[in-house]
Amino acid sequence: MSANGGPLLRLDAVDTFYGPIHILQGLTLEVYPGELVCLLGGNASGKSTTLKTILGIVHPRNGSVRFGGEDVTKRSTSYRIRKGMAIVPENRRLFGPMTVLENLQMGAYLHGGGTKEDFDRVYTLFPLLYERRAQLAGTLSGGEQQMVAMGRALMAKPQLLLMDEPSMGLAPILVERSFEIIEQVNDAGVAMLVVEQNANVSLSIADRGYVLSTGRLVLEGKAADLREDEDLRKAYLGR
Repeated sequence: MSANGGPLLRLDAVDTFYGPIHILQGLTLEVYPGELVCLLGGNASGKSTTLKTILGIVHPRNGSVRFGGEDVTKRSTSYRIRKGMAIVPENRRLFGPMTVLENLQMGAYLHGGGTKEDFDRVYTLFPLLYERRAQLAGTLSGGEQQMVAMGRALMAKPQLLLMDEPSMGLAPILVERSFEIIEQVNDAGVAMLVVEQNANVSLSIADRGYVLSTGRLVLEGKAADLREDEDLRKAYLGR
């Protein structure tokens, strides 16, 4: 949490470029401690660039990124991860030939491979991972792999968990289960920014939402309000 009780994460008037191409245009967004916030938009809306900017993979030309009350705009990705960011990447990106246990240990490499308490916390959230700890991650179902990916990220003891398209490649029934897991992790006190195209399911569990279109913020507000506004849904959420 930031020292003054303000936002845990704040992007302020961020302009991000790829060469001459202006991707993010004056983007401002916030995530407060314990909040679940979704960032919505279609392909080429700037969602992935927003995540890369938050993580420090790309640096904005203008504007700032603050995390935990500190300006981290020019800081490295590894510094931000040590400060308490973690990501569950798109398509989960597990180490398939390694066991579930080894994948979890990889998540805690900055903390010496993880303490018993770290593993206990993950196994309490995901009892199935304890049962499958010796199984190769690549042999698990999509939903089970999602649990491993989230468990691996949680081993880093994040204050903020970034989720990149968690519903991607999952069958509809698994999407629902995946978002139940996301809610569970958020209920355990971890602030989350969920980047998604699936507006309905994201807004059903989020506190607040932002909608991006071609690098600009076009909508923001309480998730329940965004979900109920027919005009907004038709215009920007493809519903």
